[in-house]
Amino acid sequence: MDNTPNAENIMQTFEAARQGQVFKYYQALDPTDQAALLAQAATIDLKEVENLVQEHVFGSGESSVPLDGLEPAPYEALPENGGDAAQWEAAREAGAAAIAAGRVAAFCVAGGQGTRLGYDGPKGTYPVTPVTQKTLCQVFAEKIARSSERFGAPIHWFILTSEINNAATVEAFEAADYFGLPKAQVHFIVQGLVPAVDLEGKIILSEKGRIAMTPDGHGGSLRALVRSGAVDTMRTLGIDTVSYFQVDNPIVQCIDPAFVGFHLLGESELSSKMVPKAYPLEKVGHFCVQGGRNIVVEYSDMPEAMQAATDADGELRFRAGSVAIHVFDREFIARSGGNHAENALPFHRANKKIPYLNADGAIVQPEGPNGVKFEMFVFDALPLAKNPVIIEAARSEDFSPVKNAEGVDSPETCADDQCRMFAAWLRAAGEVIETDATGLPAFQFEISPRFAADRADFLAQWLTIQKRPSICAGTVLE
Repeated sequence: MDNTPNAENIMQTFEAARQGQVFKYYQALDPTDQAALLAQAATIDLKEVENLVQEHVFGSGESSVPLDGLEPAPYEALPENGGDAAQWEAAREAGAAAIAAGRVAAFCVAGGQGTRLGYDGPKGTYPVTPVTQKTLCQVFAEKIARSSERFGAPIHWFILTSEINNAATVEAFEAADYFGLPKAQVHFIVQGLVPAVDLEGKIILSEKGRIAMTPDGHGGSLRALVRSGAVDTMRTLGIDTVSYFQVDNPIVQCIDPAFVGFHLLGESELSSKMVPKAYPLEKVGHFCVQGGRNIVVEYSDMPEAMQAATDADGELRFRAGSVAIHVFDREFIARSGGNHAENALPFHRANKKIPYLNADGAIVQPEGPNGVKFEMFVFDALPLAKNPVIIEAARSEDFSPVKNAEGVDSPETCADDQCRMFAAWLRAAGEVIETDATGLPAFQFEISPRFAADRADFLAQWLTIQKRPSICAGTVLE
């Protein structure tokens, strides 16, 4: 047994916290595995684990969401849907000025694997574009590079990976020479982990020398930005505004000047985009107001009758869907991702099937949920923020995720949505593109993010081309 003071102190601390079972097999491990277990144990905040166990394992936790006084949250409608065009233009100008001043960074949450897609690798390395099969990360990199050119300022990109996929993600960027971005402008940070516990509140061992650790959720991205030193880096670089998006949505506007402008003009700490729900029971969160605070109520927490309720105009009453596109104030991230309990995001309980060691030390794959993982949701920051702003986004220009191998939100539906978006841009520029009733062209083609990052950028770029190419199957505008 390793009798160094460090090892003894760590084990004594776990014993005092009634979690000594973590070291049950310690003496049977070789020195390398002993050191690895100690290092892993040293990262665990046992006080936090105790609080989580008391609240979510033994306590009531938040078994249901109170719906009393719930109202739809107001939002800034797009001009084509009745919004103030002059206000949108003022926001666009304000956002463009902030981007040009180097105040805006991109932040992508990319900790997942492509398992649900049948893909063995980081989700960010999954190919998604209809013709050239660029990966998700390449699409975002090219959008950011194009935005840097467009606004004449470097745009730093912070990428949240996980313990599972960080090495492979970094390797993919290095192999692609950072997709043309300066290496110094790409910052990788690793998502935090929280130990999983059994239904008795005991930390689970996944192996004799390894604790079962699980990611702390997309809400943990704020803690990761603080703990990694990324927030300090932002301060040094003069970045005060952070554009947040998730890795599975290739058509998202990574750097949207109008969105940034609404955020800044509204003196907001956290701004969000909504898309009108596609149908009453679409599986998205709902932007709501309760007790004077903006919140997101998940579809699973809202009765179906409420989700489908309509207003006097026949429109869905709760129609503002949350699609995980936000803009954060840097200092709000520092506060809500720091060590101040009054500003911290809450944890949620999720019952999971977690491999564990039985009494004989053999690994068991449970048939049903046998343990609890704890995770935070980024939208829980909304009620903590001052002056929250919500603006409408066009689904066709901002949201087509790749989540499932087939069916809804699949690579096929996303490729089709990209082609619809490209065709719409060309039609807006006066070009004739034959499409079906849904706007889908008869053939696949592609507009590279290096050519245009969004519709407004495309319209400006298209006008500069003296000899415009014909658009046909396989065309790629670079």
